[in-house]
Amino acid sequence: MSIVVLYEDNHLIAVKKLPGEIIQADKTGDETLADQVKEYIKLKYNKPGDVFLGIIHRIDRPVGGVVVFARTSKALVRMNKQFQDKLVQKTYWAVVDERPPNEKGDLVNWMKKNQQKNKSRAYNQEVKESKKAELFYSLIGRSRNYYYLQINPKTGRHHQIRVQLSHAGCRIKGDVKYGANRTNKDGSIHLFARSITFNHPVKKEPITVTANPPIDPLWNEFINLVK
Repeated sequence: MSIVVLYEDNHLIAVKKLPGEIIQADKTGDETLADQVKEYIKLKYNKPGDVFLGIIHRIDRPVGGVVVFARTSKALVRMNKQFQDKLVQKTYWAVVDERPPNEKGDLVNWMKKNQQKNKSRAYNQEVKESKKAELFYSLIGRSRNYYYLQINPKTGRHHQIRVQLSHAGCRIKGDVKYGANRTNKDGSIHLFARSITFNHPVKKEPITVTANPPIDPLWNEFINLVK
């Protein structure tokens, strides 16, 4: 079993999701990250029968990074409440093809999901059945062809970061679904869930879980910029 455990106690387990993995079952029938984590817990603690694992949040299939699961129903309920109350801080890294409008700032749009195409679209004004989407970004640096952004989403809409950045003219490397020129060879996109900060559902203390992106020249340069 190859999962990378970033944090673990009796209530929670946080792991590093690899690009291409799915968190929960979909129409592909591929093995899920949740199934892998359940198997890890079952083997490590010699648990008989089915292992409880609560899915608290999700990140898109081509995106890697930190994912937190609940190991008890109490932890699941309390973590869900923190997400609903916007008490969880998430930090993403993105490699984009154009310089953003400013060094740092908020992007505020109205987003509408197309269920059939599994795509979302951003609008500058509210439209029918749209939801407000907001994120904060800062420009960390650049390479010869790309720009490095750190992003803190303030809402959690479908494909939000991908759509809002594309709408602002900053397409994520590899994300052909939202306007990138070409795919990455491994099917990933250069968006990574770098860290998540929340209050522990039982201990009530602040917890930050961080993951390093895949080994890749652009990600390596990004890490060197933030050291």
